[in-house]
Amino acid sequence: MTELRELLSYAATRVADYRDAVADRPVFPKDVDLMAVRAGLGVLPDGPTPGATVLEVLADAVEPALVGTVGPRYFGFVVGGALDAATAAEVLTIGWDQVAFNAVTSPGAAAVEDVAGAWLKELFGLPISASFGFVTGGQAANTVALAAARHDVLARASWDVEQRGLTGAPRVRVVANAERHATIDRALRLLGLGAGALEPVATDSEGRIDVVDLARVLTGGPEGPMIVCLQAGNVNTGAFDDLRSATATAHDHGAWVHVDGAFGLWAAASPTKRHLVDGIQTADSWATDGHKWLNVPYDCGYVFCSHPKAHAAAMSLSAAYLTGHGQDGPRAPGDHVLESSRRARGFATWAALRQLGRSGVAELVERCCTLARRFADQLAAFDGVTVVNEVVLNQVLVCFGDDEETERVIEAVQRSGVCWMGATTWRAMRLMRISVSNWRTTENDVDRSVRAIKAAISASNLR
Repeated sequence: MTELRELLSYAATRVADYRDAVADRPVFPKDVDLMAVRAGLGVLPDGPTPGATVLEVLADAVEPALVGTVGPRYFGFVVGGALDAATAAEVLTIGWDQVAFNAVTSPGAAAVEDVAGAWLKELFGLPISASFGFVTGGQAANTVALAAARHDVLARASWDVEQRGLTGAPRVRVVANAERHATIDRALRLLGLGAGALEPVATDSEGRIDVVDLARVLTGGPEGPMIVCLQAGNVNTGAFDDLRSATATAHDHGAWVHVDGAFGLWAAASPTKRHLVDGIQTADSWATDGHKWLNVPYDCGYVFCSHPKAHAAAMSLSAAYLTGHGQDGPRAPGDHVLESSRRARGFATWAALRQLGRSGVAELVERCCTLARRFADQLAAFDGVTVVNEVVLNQVLVCFGDDEETERVIEAVQRSGVCWMGATTWRAMRLMRISVSNWRTTENDVDRSVRAIKAAISASNLR
């Protein structure tokens, strides 16, 4: 056996052992000592170290400090746990070490990305002609989409932003849901449009955009280039903007419509939840994550655009040394994303979609939503506990009386190691935020987590 085979065999066994045990470990490491972790990693040696020793030292030092995000009771940050096939495909991805820039740097990576991208568009009900890119996550997806939007609205105003920049350009108005995700604001900063230029639109009690107020904001400003950002899945409540009406209103004013669907876009894959994204196909661009509800390894996200020329114009590059590249040849993955030196994210995505199939993706989405409802129903039955949102998807917001009590309960639950869910501030309230998106989560995991929350409430009441 070669050294590489031995190392891969050791790594695979170590990973499998970790996955097998993760459900029985504390979800968040107890009493983790970061200084001890650093010390366990040692100092830079003067000479080489055998590969087997390197892996053993790394695993021994780091495993006690790992968070059980791949386990069934991690409910923070809308994090999925990588599917088995996607995990194994990621091992292949690393071993093959392909540069997924175009069909010359890796024909295989380009072909798989083409197939997986088409499958994703089919699941989401997006136009078959839409372009797409495999990116690192929601931040990159929103940035790419808004770059394409910037190109398109300025081109319609006879301004070539790629050549001329923004100095002297017509002002681009950006209108968005007041409860948009922070990655929208960061994307505007990175693109030179400025987060401060954003015009917020009022929302209803669940964070859905007020379409009447959207029309007011659009009408109340000057005519010219406009971008409207909508939301499929409020980051706190899980609520969806009225995509059909809001998009129609924005298009009536000549605006480009972008939909941030970091996790909510996956509702389109479910027959029972698809109504939440009614009208999704009428928008101009869309963003979502794979490492959330598709349960592929970090980092993986997707951007789609109904205007492929604008997408490529905003992102593509050329150089004398590049071959097999350009809009006249095969689709070049690197023409639709921020990175040129990029890993082949398509392999794990294809593996996850092939393992689940249409029905499997739908079942995963529906089961997580059912489990979120189970959380809400059980917690709402406790005295002094309030579920403050309408649970339409996989998000549950819980209040335990007041802000101080809520903080105490959250901290106690996190310390228990049974499960982990984070805190958020919404409508001036501190709340427990429960996100159910892991393929391994069962009813038993929910029930066990609810018992841990009940114990934390009881302990707090004894203070």
